[in-house]
Amino acid sequence: MPVNGDPKRFAILSDIHANLEALRAVLARLEPSDGLLCLGDTVGYGPNPNECVALIRERANATVLGNHDVGAVDGHGLSYFNANARAAIDWTQTVLDAASVAWLDAQAYEVRTPEYLLVHGAPVDYFTYILDMEAAARAFAATDAPLVFIGHTHVAEYYALAPDGTMSHAHRQTGGSIALEPGTRYIVNVGSVGQPRDLNPDSSFVFYDPQERRVQWERVPYEITLTQEKIGAVHLPEALARRLAAGR
Repeated sequence: MPVNGDPKRFAILSDIHANLEALRAVLARLEPSDGLLCLGDTVGYGPNPNECVALIRERANATVLGNHDVGAVDGHGLSYFNANARAAIDWTQTVLDAASVAWLDAQAYEVRTPEYLLVHGAPVDYFTYILDMEAAARAFAATDAPLVFIGHTHVAEYYALAPDGTMSHAHRQTGGSIALEPGTRYIVNVGSVGQPRDLNPDSSFVFYDPQERRVQWERVPYEITLTQEKIGAVHLPEALARRLAAGR
């Protein structure tokens, strides 16, 4: 699937999880000329699924599916969800409008260009979690893509595979950047817009500049209290509101 347009810089974001306040705060950081790539889980957990789908549908150059998106559309994979996640999907299914369902259902599981691969969780096994070096090694072996952008774990970090086979890893909990070295392959986790889990409650996303070969992690504060109030108003599990302030 091609990426529409040819922006000089892309914002890449994931795991919005129907958190409208967080998404708006992130979008406010973009320039009109920036492209936008979305790695899925636009819905689930949060109180504004239709509004978030509408914004991504309007703004994104390309989007891939997350497991919560799939669960909301057709119920696939819900047996793997914990009780709170399942309750949120059950509610989401009652409020998603037909346009949101149709758009989500039309998205692909991956987007590949010569420069990068977009997936929600991992290459090939799209909803596998890359949580450690061993999982990263399996992911590198599953694709020849030089640069893989992922979300799914809600943790901002990256793994690098050098030409000599050595692998390194670093978190980007407070932001930061990396210069992409020639010959080195990367798995870049952009973190989560709507539900960060790296002990920093600020939204996380990255800017990717293909010409400068640089990835920059951004952390963005948003109105957490308002999102929490909305979660309570629609009677979603209270734990989903509580965890936002803790970033976990």
